[in-house]
Amino acid sequence: MSTKVVFSILAAVIALSLGAAAVDAQQSDISFFITSAGPGKGGDLGGLNGADQLCQLLGATAGAGTKTWRAYLSTQGPGAVNARDRIGRGPWLNAKGLIVAKDLAELHGQNNINKQTALTEKGNQVNGRGDTPNMHDILTGSQADGTAFPPGEDRTCGNWTKSGAGAAMVGHHDRQGLSDDDASKSWNSSHPSRGPDGGCSQNDLKSTGGNGLFYCFVAR
Repeated sequence: MSTKVVFSILAAVIALSLGAAAVDAQQSDISFFITSAGPGKGGDLGGLNGADQLCQLLGATAGAGTKTWRAYLSTQGPGAVNARDRIGRGPWLNAKGLIVAKDLAELHGQNNINKQTALTEKGNQVNGRGDTPNMHDILTGSQADGTAFPPGEDRTCGNWTKSGAGAAMVGHHDRQGLSDDDASKSWNSSHPSRGPDGGCSQNDLKSTGGNGLFYCFVAR
């Protein structure tokens, strides 16, 4: 093999390596995404642990598996958990490196979450209102300030263990709804799920414009 050919091959390998390193570096900055898919069992996510595990798995596919990922989900009842307390302090960046919120106050105030920025771990947009199918209902089980609902009416599909009767509070990642009001524009607290199967099945979530997706944040 000639010296010229050897140098050409080495140059190609180096270029590919540098390109891969650049991609990995960009992806490793990610600290926020919407899951590209859910478990497929409606509001039954396997509890908080199951949801966190999916966040961790999907985060790893984006080159950020060494980070600690947490699902933005609240629970109700004894030992209730606030979604806002699970996700660290920020800032949080999407798969394109854009900041969606610099801290908890901004996240639950004037944040930068919308259809263009609330991307999956793959860097893809999630269908919103006007798309077919609409998938803008994102599971949170949370009030607008990121805290849990009081005991009583189910807003977490039985703390993320039910796929039948119940309800889960959802937000609209595209900030659009049936009305021009704060709830319709809320990224984390728009309306409870509902449907013919009781409110927590995969078909119920789809019937109101969802697909069992949820937000994942880097906690540290």
